[in-house]
Amino acid sequence: MADRAVRRRRRALFLLFFLPGIAMSSWVTRTPDVRDQLGLSTGQMGLVLFGLSIGSMIGILCSGRFVSRFGTRPVIALGTLLIIAGTVVIGMGSAVRSAPLVTAGLCLFGAGMGGGEVAVNVDGADVERITGTAVLPTLHGCFSLGTVIGGSAGMAATAVAFPVHWHLTVVALVATGMLVHALRAVPAGIGISTAPSMPGPGSVPGQPSKPQAWKDRKLLLIGAIVLAMALAEGAANDWLPLLMVDGHGLDAAMGSLVFVGFAAAMTLGRFSGSFFLSRFGRAAVVRASAVSGAVGLLLVIFSDNAVVAATAVLFWGLGASLGFPVALSAAGDSGPDQTARVSLVAVIGYVAFLVGPPALGFLGDHYGLRSAMVVVLVFVAAAILIAPAADTRDRAAATVDLAQRTRPGTTPAEQHQGDRS
Repeated sequence: MADRAVRRRRRALFLLFFLPGIAMSSWVTRTPDVRDQLGLSTGQMGLVLFGLSIGSMIGILCSGRFVSRFGTRPVIALGTLLIIAGTVVIGMGSAVRSAPLVTAGLCLFGAGMGGGEVAVNVDGADVERITGTAVLPTLHGCFSLGTVIGGSAGMAATAVAFPVHWHLTVVALVATGMLVHALRAVPAGIGISTAPSMPGPGSVPGQPSKPQAWKDRKLLLIGAIVLAMALAEGAANDWLPLLMVDGHGLDAAMGSLVFVGFAAAMTLGRFSGSFFLSRFGRAAVVRASAVSGAVGLLLVIFSDNAVVAATAVLFWGLGASLGFPVALSAAGDSGPDQTARVSLVAVIGYVAFLVGPPALGFLGDHYGLRSAMVVVLVFVAAAILIAPAADTRDRAAATVDLAQRTRPGTTPAEQHQGDRS
């Protein structure tokens, strides 16, 4: 029964990752149409996308605290409902040609992504701990699969000039059905912080102090990896269709097709991630991913050949595919209080994923989107150098061993046996 419940829970998480992927790509593939309907420049579009940043920061800042207090289930439910509501409002804003309404919809969307997705990742890390297998890459693969399907539908809708508001309304209805079906399999109470904290310098005896994960240097390096790779993914999700249209002269439908290629490469990388992780380890996989992403970005930025740039997007997608989920797994293994550690790194990732790309719009307005992507290239190149931080398995084993040897009631003989092992 327990195994069956875990399988149901994992399938539910597949849907809960898949759902925002569809919603995100449905919006992204219609950004050229929305921009044209609203009559905005690239810089003005960046201001509209700033609504996504505001909502994201609200969701991100609340997510860890809410998960620790209420558990993952209610936070996932609220976040997903905000994504659905935001999708509807974006469609309404497009229909009435209102930039403020589209901005408000993006704010709701961002709040849902920033809050709900952190909770889903915490729940996924818990399933990974229970099963002892790499689950997060596959779960993030479901997000990418959602972007492929949503992007393909968006490309078709763009090609036939299907109204944006009706397109996004259909997406919202489908997402609602997925949420109702999946949420029943997510157990209550996951992620609630109940473990006592280790006392730190200056703490009062007898009064536990809160763990300060942000002071862990290795965890912060893992966060830097997530920041770089999430920025690479988020930049493509927000700007790739417009980058190919404005920077390489493709039409809107072809720009959407290139985005679908990026999403397909992300999906392939994530679903094959467990194979490579089991053979080469986290550090090697993160380094190879960063190299692939850097090569793809380099060609997209500096090649004037549209075919070469479109092909390079596949390397960009493969490179961005594993950095985020692998680093989250590493964060969960980096020490005690898994919820706090995964939440911290997920927050860093979603800040980069949702807040970073709008800032690229302002650079793109002054220097062009191709030049703005140099910022992303620099971050991804830096991830190549700090990839060894993702190897935390030995540290996790040491933490478990320490906990076993220092738990109350452990006899000296048991402690000696632990030392020998």
